[in-house]
Amino acid sequence: MSEIPAQATVPGHSSEDAMEGTRGDVIWQISPPGSLYDYIKVASFSIGPDGLIEQWSTRAEQLFGIAAAHAVGMDPIDAFVPAELRERGRRTMKQILDGREWTGSVPFRMPPEASPAAPPAPPALPVPGATGAPSGRPGPNGPTGPRPGPRPGPTGPRPPRATGPSGSSGFTGDYVAPGSVGVAELYVMPTENAKGERAAVCIVVDVQALRRIETDIAASQAIFGQSPFGFALFGTDLRVQHANRQFAAVFGGSTDEHRGRTVHDYLPRQEADRMAAALRRVLQTGDAVTDMQIVGPAPGSGDRRHWSINLYRVHSGAGRPIGVAGLGTDVTRRHAAAREAAHARRNLALLNEAGSRIGNSLDIEATARELLDVTVPGFCDLAAVDLYQGLLDGDDTPPGQWSVPDTGSGGGSGELRRVAYASAVADAPFSDGSAAPVKVGAMHHYGFASPFAEALRSGRPRNIPGEPGGLVRSTLAVPMVAHDTVIGLVQFTRTKGSEPFNERDRALAGELAARTAVSMDNARLYRREHQRALILQRSLLPPDNPVAAGLDIACRYLPGNTATEVGGDWFDVIELPGHRTALVVGDVMGRGLRAAVAMGELRTAVRTLALLDLEPAEVLSALDEIARGLGTPGGVQQATRVAARQARDADLSEVYLATCVYAVYDSVTRRCTFANAGHLPPVIVEPDETALMLDVPPGMPLGVGGEPFEEVEVELPEGALLALYTDGLVESRDQPLDEGLQAFLGALTEPARPLEDVCDHVLGTLDTHHGEDDIALLMARVQGLPAESVGDWSLPREPQSVGRAREYARAQLQSWNLEPLVDTTELLVSELVTNALRYGEGEIRLRLLLDRTLVCEVWDAGLVQPRRRRARATDEGGRGLQLVGLLSAAWGSRRTPRGKTVWFELPLPNGDDDPIDVAEALMSMF
Repeated sequence: MSEIPAQATVPGHSSEDAMEGTRGDVIWQISPPGSLYDYIKVASFSIGPDGLIEQWSTRAEQLFGIAAAHAVGMDPIDAFVPAELRERGRRTMKQILDGREWTGSVPFRMPPEASPAAPPAPPALPVPGATGAPSGRPGPNGPTGPRPGPRPGPTGPRPPRATGPSGSSGFTGDYVAPGSVGVAELYVMPTENAKGERAAVCIVVDVQALRRIETDIAASQAIFGQSPFGFALFGTDLRVQHANRQFAAVFGGSTDEHRGRTVHDYLPRQEADRMAAALRRVLQTGDAVTDMQIVGPAPGSGDRRHWSINLYRVHSGAGRPIGVAGLGTDVTRRHAAAREAAHARRNLALLNEAGSRIGNSLDIEATARELLDVTVPGFCDLAAVDLYQGLLDGDDTPPGQWSVPDTGSGGGSGELRRVAYASAVADAPFSDGSAAPVKVGAMHHYGFASPFAEALRSGRPRNIPGEPGGLVRSTLAVPMVAHDTVIGLVQFTRTKGSEPFNERDRALAGELAARTAVSMDNARLYRREHQRALILQRSLLPPDNPVAAGLDIACRYLPGNTATEVGGDWFDVIELPGHRTALVVGDVMGRGLRAAVAMGELRTAVRTLALLDLEPAEVLSALDEIARGLGTPGGVQQATRVAARQARDADLSEVYLATCVYAVYDSVTRRCTFANAGHLPPVIVEPDETALMLDVPPGMPLGVGGEPFEEVEVELPEGALLALYTDGLVESRDQPLDEGLQAFLGALTEPARPLEDVCDHVLGTLDTHHGEDDIALLMARVQGLPAESVGDWSLPREPQSVGRAREYARAQLQSWNLEPLVDTTELLVSELVTNALRYGEGEIRLRLLLDRTLVCEVWDAGLVQPRRRRARATDEGGRGLQLVGLLSAAWGSRRTPRGKTVWFELPLPNGDDDPIDVAEALMSMF
């Protein structure tokens, strides 16, 4: 009401009273910011008794675009009313000054321009009575006559009209642009001035502003009331001032019933405190809050609902905060869908992780632990794996069949062993609910009535709810099935604070258990085959403590890691005639059962060729031919023919390659002859010397073919140490071969120690460098045959040499205190020397060797090998070699570079066995 002119007062009150604001019944004051007049354009002016404008308010300046200096003193009829309507306007003005009120809507138009040099001629604005009519009663003085014309206005320059807030009294808003037409609602009230003369006060309201307010209110009501989202307006006291129908539909009641409530009337305490803090923060700072997640129960239901809340501060027209608007959207379904998607992503990630981590070790217990590493705590809080004992024992019979109860346990489950356990909350082992907790490694049974035994019998998972008040909330008992066979049970448990298992979790647990079961079954089959291969491999190796004439032997064989397949490494110690020994170390390339079988075939071939007493190079050449024929059913000849027919095609036969070192040691001469087929060089340590590798030509591996093998002969001093080995001892992924060889040489620092201790020291020193491959280590210390244990004579080619040979043999045996062997030795020496004279050539040589047995050798230059035959009863001869075979422990013949040697061997008398009676032996031949 501050726009009422000061000189125009209501009847009975002076302008001084209005200015003082204390006279009468009305207390005048300035309206606070945010009043209705901030939104409605209200202007005022007053008309004096002479019908001329006496007061022109600032808002009138803004509304009509005419400054007060030009408006005061104008005749509103002549100034604003068109000529054709002025007569009517004067009648209306007369009625107003006679005391009648008038209300109506009049058009007005902004002047096209406002020049400061001269006042404009205002066009038809406003037209009293254009759409309204006088009302009320006449004034006390009655109607008056026509008023004189307009008073001359000021002659000075006219100040520019106010066009914005700079010239107003704080009013801001939209203005009618110059030249445009608006509509104003005019309210004229008769009054009197201080002299008692008739006057009028005019109140003008911009109708366009009113219509705009109406439109805004209608739009706000439509949005607020018809919104499908819950909408509430909170006041500065954080209480609900207004709520729409959707809000009331969610929380019940009518919209008016929610007035004055707080968020604590709708939400749980914790969520209500969060919401109240957010409202207070928005009210204080003005910062909006978007997508705030609130959780609470729906009215009349215990279901948890999720809402997305958006908050923003609401201001008055003057910019004063008057509250906070809140818009709530029910996102329960969206939250559930997001949770389902998150569960699906988690399950897929869990399955992907399980596929990459479970079943990599080919070990049953390790596979069980891998399953628990994947599922705890990502899927459950506790987990345990039980397997049938038969599976762990490697039985070929399936451990458990569906729906077949185990009678040995009273109809419950079979004998199970707990192989793995994991916990994210405690270390307490699982139990089946009726027995004591089961520890890892313990054997146990499930009772017949337990759900665990039912899961094992049926082969289907069981969801077992936890006991009220207990730690466990839900347990899944999932049987592990591989190839339609139940091999064990896995338990997944969730404790308090976790969601119970649902059908989706049950399906995921079944998939994880099935994958693990297949991996375990594969591990079982691999373990069985691995054990069989190890048994085969060990059966083909020599005994742990081989013995040889003139050598102290120690050997070690270490298979690779249990996670790998068996290899083709082997070693052998073969005793040869004449107190000679063949030392062999080899390695078949590749791994697995086929490599072990190939190793066995090559080892058997080596022993056969060694008994033929061939030279080392000849043995390797023959082995090379055998290795080339291992992959072909028809042998090496068939493989050669296939290669000749299909020269341009790939050879379909499997190729077996092997490396091998073959050495023959003669204990009489202490000479050792080496031949190498692609193997690592032997190592020798002479007394008081450092270890070194022998320079033996490496040759090509066995199975390549086409290349001859070379021999190297080395004389070994007494006490020298010889080492043969495979590459698993000196080579690994983390260590190059050269470094491994140097480390091996450095480990042979005390060769004089007992040979078993030397082997242990080498393996202990190089322990960090092996394990990926099999290791074979063969060590021999040279102990030459003493000169007094050797008797060697040359005999001329004459009949008398037979008797002379018997004399030499008798004398030598008597010097060795072997009188029980004199008769047998004389007889057999006589037979061999006689055969040498009869069928041989050149000079004859007789040699007796005494070590663990007595060996007799007869040498000659003939190349014809003796052949044993069966003599008829009427034959006078042909029984010499038959007699040799009957009386000796062993006999044979071998080629030499200058002829042949025929030998026989007799065991030394030990006092327990009686010597062979020669006469009875002779009589047994007839």
